[in-house]
Amino acid sequence: MDTTPPTTVYLGLGSNLSYPAAQIASARTAIVAIPGIQELAFSSLYHSLPMGPKDQPDYVNAVMAITSRLDVLDLLRKLQAIEAAQGRQRTGERWGARTLDLDILMYGDQCIGLPDLTVPHPGIVNRPFVLYPWYEIAPELTVPGKGRLKDLIANCPTHGLTKRG
Repeated sequence: MDTTPPTTVYLGLGSNLSYPAAQIASARTAIVAIPGIQELAFSSLYHSLPMGPKDQPDYVNAVMAITSRLDVLDLLRKLQAIEAAQGRQRTGERWGARTLDLDILMYGDQCIGLPDLTVPHPGIVNRPFVLYPWYEIAPELTVPGKGRLKDLIANCPTHGLTKRG
């Protein structure tokens, strides 16, 4: 029996190719199927304009809260395997179109700076497609090194973000 205490983790999910809402739903199912993971909360789906090249479809985004008994790099590898299984191709293009993007937004209260992973992500304070769904499921949360979510969204315009009803 695993005696590792669970860590609360927040994940960002995004897609803008191959039926994005279905990609998010499939990813949610795959994440919960990983041994040692339990879902705590899942936000509504949000539509957002692409951050990078404008000649790509709009995104669908969500945030998921889980508990995990995996160490952060093992979790990262499992998330990358889900991305690959759902057709994600890492071309090196920054902010390009993708079938699935899974990001570790927060891992416990840790600030992590590794070659493959920075948590919390340095750009989240300017990303409404992360902050608004995250606030929906964790309105009282304080992000290590960034501040309270309610303060972060107060300083982050929606830039066309819309919540799916």
